[in-house]
Amino acid sequence: MFALSINPSNDEEFYASCDMGELFRTTDFGLSYEQNNHSQFRGGHYSKVCYTSVPNLIYSISYKDDMVRSVKSTDNGLNWQTFAGDPNLYETTYAIYTDYTNPTRIVIAHYNRIYYSSNGGTSFTAIHNAVNAGAGVVVSGALFDGTNMYLGTSDGVLVSNNSGTTWSIANITGIPANQKIWSFAVAKSGTIIRFFCITANAGDIYPGVTGSDYWQFAKGIYTADYGQTNWTPKTNGINLNIDFPMFIDMAANDIQTVYLAGSSSASYPTVIKTVNAGNSWTHVLNTASNQNIRTGWSGQTGDRNWGYGECAFGLEVAPNNANKIIFGDYGFVHKSSDGGTSWAQAYLNPGDENSAGNATPKYQYYQSIGLENTTSWQVFWINSTTLWSCYSDIRGMKSNDSGTKWSFNYTGHDANSSYRIAKKSNGQLFAATSNIHDIYQSTYLTDARLDGSDTNGKIIYSINNGQTWQNLKIFNHPVYWIVIDPNNENRAYASVINYTNLNGSIGGVYMTNDLQNLAASTWTLLPNPPRTEKHPAALEVLNDGKLVASYSGRRNSSGTFMPSSGVFLYDPAVNTWADRSHTGMHYWTRDIVIDPNDVSQNTWYACVYSGWGGPPNGLGGLYKTINRGTSWTKLTGNSLDRVASCTFNPVNSNQLFITTEAQGLWMSININNVSPTFTQIPKYPFQQPERVFFNPYDDNEMWVTSFGNGMKKGIIHHDGCTHVTNANLSGIGSLLYAMECATDVDTITFDHTIAGDTIHLGNAMININKNLHFLNANIAKIYIKANANIIFKIRQTKQCVFDNIGLISDHTSHTTVINEGDLILKNTSLESLQLPSKLINKGSMQIQGQSIIK
Repeated sequence: MFALSINPSNDEEFYASCDMGELFRTTDFGLSYEQNNHSQFRGGHYSKVCYTSVPNLIYSISYKDDMVRSVKSTDNGLNWQTFAGDPNLYETTYAIYTDYTNPTRIVIAHYNRIYYSSNGGTSFTAIHNAVNAGAGVVVSGALFDGTNMYLGTSDGVLVSNNSGTTWSIANITGIPANQKIWSFAVAKSGTIIRFFCITANAGDIYPGVTGSDYWQFAKGIYTADYGQTNWTPKTNGINLNIDFPMFIDMAANDIQTVYLAGSSSASYPTVIKTVNAGNSWTHVLNTASNQNIRTGWSGQTGDRNWGYGECAFGLEVAPNNANKIIFGDYGFVHKSSDGGTSWAQAYLNPGDENSAGNATPKYQYYQSIGLENTTSWQVFWINSTTLWSCYSDIRGMKSNDSGTKWSFNYTGHDANSSYRIAKKSNGQLFAATSNIHDIYQSTYLTDARLDGSDTNGKIIYSINNGQTWQNLKIFNHPVYWIVIDPNNENRAYASVINYTNLNGSIGGVYMTNDLQNLAASTWTLLPNPPRTEKHPAALEVLNDGKLVASYSGRRNSSGTFMPSSGVFLYDPAVNTWADRSHTGMHYWTRDIVIDPNDVSQNTWYACVYSGWGGPPNGLGGLYKTINRGTSWTKLTGNSLDRVASCTFNPVNSNQLFITTEAQGLWMSININNVSPTFTQIPKYPFQQPERVFFNPYDDNEMWVTSFGNGMKKGIIHHDGCTHVTNANLSGIGSLLYAMECATDVDTITFDHTIAGDTIHLGNAMININKNLHFLNANIAKIYIKANANIIFKIRQTKQCVFDNIGLISDHTSHTTVINEGDLILKNTSLESLQLPSKLINKGSMQIQGQSIIK
C-alpha cells in the first residue's frame, strides 16, 4: 500500500494506492473503502492524491494505459484527465505536489527534471535539472507558503521566494558529501519553517526506490530551520544498524512532532516519533505482543506475523493534525488517532479485530471492508454455506457462512498459492498448489520463474470440508489445475509445470485411474501434445471421456514467445493428442471453456492473450468453435486484447461474462448470435478480473475473482429480489440480499410474515452507496439491529429513506447511522440498547411522521 494522503480539511478521509492498480478511498478513517474505476484511473507506487481547497478538484499520478502520468479530476475522482501542458506524456511522473490553498500551483517530477505550473497545468516550466542525470532527482516533500515554496529533493532543498518565478537550492551544509536527501518533511509555526529529512548514500538514491529497499538504507536523520546554514543530526533513540526508517512526515502546522516509518532488523514495520523536534525519538508502534495495536489477521502469533507486512511503503500525517497517522505496508493499512499511543488495523471490519496487548489468535473469521489487494483464482462451494477461495500469497481462505466472513481456519496447506479445487461426490476435496505465485501472468512465463524446485508443487486432499489437508501427490513443481472425470470419479488429471529445455521429466498433464487410493494413487505423465513445451493450463473432461486442455505461453531465455501454446484434445482410449488450435492461440492461451448449454459439447470458447515482440501481437480475444476445434471464429475482433476466461450465466444461455487482463469485466447478452456484441460492465471497478463463478445454490449470486483485488460478489437483479421475506442474515429473501440485488433508485419492501420481527445484521457496518427506499407497508415496524459501531452509512450523493423502520444499535459506541448524503426518516425510530443512540449527519436530513431518536 503506497502513496497515502489525508484530506487537510477532513482528516477522516484518506486515499491509499496499490501497485496492483487500485486507488482506495475512505471517508471514515479506514472503517470502509471504495475504489476508483480502472477505466478512469490506475493506481501505483506514486499515485499520491493531492487535495485542494477547490471543491472536487484533486490531483494525482495515474498508471492507466501503462503510462505513469500526472492527472487531475474536477469531480472528486470520478473522471480524470491529463494536464494540457504536461511536458512529456510519455515519460514517467515520479512525484506531484500542489498548493492546497492555491491549487493552480503544481509541481511534478520526471526522472531527472522538476517542473512547475502556475496555471493549473495549462503549461509547465522546468525549474531544476538533476545534478547527476543518471541518478535522477527524487522529490519527497513540499510546503507552499504564500509567495514562498519549498521542495525537498535529493539535490537539496529547492526554494522559490517569488511565487515560482525563480528557484534555487538553499545553502544548507552539514550532510556528508556522499549522502543525499531521500525523504523530506517540512512544517511551519509562526515564522519558523522547519525541515526534516532522512539521508542515504548517494549511490542508493534514484527515482523508483521503494520501501522494500529499507535494509540499512538510511544513514542519517537531520533537521534545519530555513535561514540556517547547517543541517543538525537528530538520531537520539534511533540505532540505524537495526532501525531502518524510509519515510519521514509531519503535520504542516507542527514543527515539534515528527514521525518515521520503515522496518527493522526483525523485518517488522516500525513507526518512530519525536515530540521535541528530534532531540529524542521513541518507538510508538509496539509489535511485541501487539502491545498497543488492535490487530486483524496479521500480528504476533496471528495467521501471519508482522513479517508479512514487513515494511512501510508510505507514511502520512494529517496536514493539520499531528495525532492522525496512517502507514501502508506489503498488505495492510494501520492507523492511529492519538499520536501513536494506540494503533488499529484499517483493513477489516473493526468488530472483528483483536484487542491490543494480546497475542493475535489464529483461525478467526473476518469480514472485509474493501481494502483487497491480493489475487484470487477460484471460488468453490463445498456445500451451501462452506466456501473455499484459492489465493496467491495467502494460500487460500475458507468461509462457513456463505462468504460473509473468511478465515485461515485449516491445517496442512502451507503453499504460497492454491490454484484450483475439485470435488468428488463423496465430498473429498483435491487442490492444486504451488509456492510460485502469478503463474502464466505477464511476468511468470519464463523458465527462470517457473522451473525451479517447488516443494509445495503438489496435490493435496481433504476429507473434512477443507478443515485439514494432506499430501496426495508431491511433484516438486507447480500444479496449476486439477479436474475429475465426471463419468469416472477415480480418474483425474492435473497440470504440472516444468520445461527444463523440453527434457524435464516432470512437466505436463498427469492422469490417475485410482484416485480412490488417495495418497497411494498412481499418477502417469501423458505424452506431450504437438508443439507444446510443458506449460499445461486449464483442463476440462468431456462426457465422452476425452480431455480438453489449454497450454499457456512460454518465453525463452531471450524473452521471445514460443509458438507452443493452444488448445488440445486427448483421447485416453488411444493415448494420443490432437492439436485443435487456431493459429491465434499459438503463443498465449489461457482458459478453455466448454459451453454448458451444448449437450454435444462441441462448442468451446478459448480465451487468449496477445503477446508482444512481433508474431504474438494482436492475437488476443475470445475464440469460439462449434466443431471441437476443427475451425474457430474470433468473436471479439480487436476490441479485447487479453481475455483470461469466460462464464455463462446458468439461467441465461445467451449471457456470457468475459474477464480481461487490463480492460475489466465484459458481458455479451447475445453470445449465440453470429456476430455477438460485447460491453464493459462499469460497476465492476478493477482492471483485471480472473474468473467468474456462480453460486450453485443461488444462481443469481455472481462472484468475480481477480489478479490483485480479491473477490467481489454481485447479485443479478431479478423480479422480486428486493422483497424481504425472512430475518436471516444472508441468502435469498434476506435484507442484505435485497440490498445487494437492488439497483439504484430501488425500493426494498418487507413481507407481512415478518412484520414486528427483528433482523439481526451481526457486527458489520453496511455502506449504502445506492439510492434506496426501505418501505415497510405493514402496520407493525420491522426492526433492524446490529452490534456494529455503525449500522448504516449513507454515502455522498445517495438518498436513503427509512419508512416505518426501527434501527437498533447494540454497540458501546452507540452510533446508529452516519449520513453523508440525503437521509429521510419517516415513522422511523433510532435507538440503542447500550447508551443513547447517535445519528451523525454530514449531509441533508428530513424527519417526517412519528419518528423517534432516543
